[in-house]
Amino acid sequence: MFVLTVDQIDSRHRSDQVGPILARLESAFGDRLATAPERTAGDEFQVATDDGPAALEIALLLVRTGDWSVGLGVGDVRTPRGDSVRAMTGTAFVNAREAVTAAKKRPARFALVADAGAPDLDPLIRLLLALRERRTPEGWELSDLLDVSPELTLTDAAARLGISVQAASQRALTAGSRLDREAREVLGSMLTIEGERIGA
Repeated sequence: MFVLTVDQIDSRHRSDQVGPILARLESAFGDRLATAPERTAGDEFQVATDDGPAALEIALLLVRTGDWSVGLGVGDVRTPRGDSVRAMTGTAFVNAREAVTAAKKRPARFALVADAGAPDLDPLIRLLLALRERRTPEGWELSDLLDVSPELTLTDAAARLGISVQAASQRALTAGSRLDREAREVLGSMLTIEGERIGA
């Protein structure tokens, strides 16, 4: 299982963001989660899923907002499983706790911890995050459009955005849009393989 333990950054000086983000995650990923995401402490919440690509997407979304320290734990969950995140235990939860503690000390505010013997995907995901940190608002605009409508060509995207094809091509190159998409696909597949190994 994949567990995200997520802690709001500087919550003492900012309004509580847990309620809105829980609603957003449940709306966007509800059918891919083991159970509803849940607040576990004042400014902290957890998400549990058996879907590796979903865990990655959630982590990337949360880091992008700049509001959260995100720990992703990969491991097992004791059976029978509880009917809520709070009722579940296992190494996935222990690893997620260790990961969020490490994330708080990192510029990217992300860390992944997995059971012994698992491939170390943490540096690869942080490399992807480093690529994203350099992306401009214009690069995000194009990348988001291509993610939502992957069938679009750069010519189509340029027309949608009201820019030249050359400008769209330069945005895509600078933003690393294609590399980002390919990296997410590979990392999602690797997480899926690891989840299947743990569940075997």
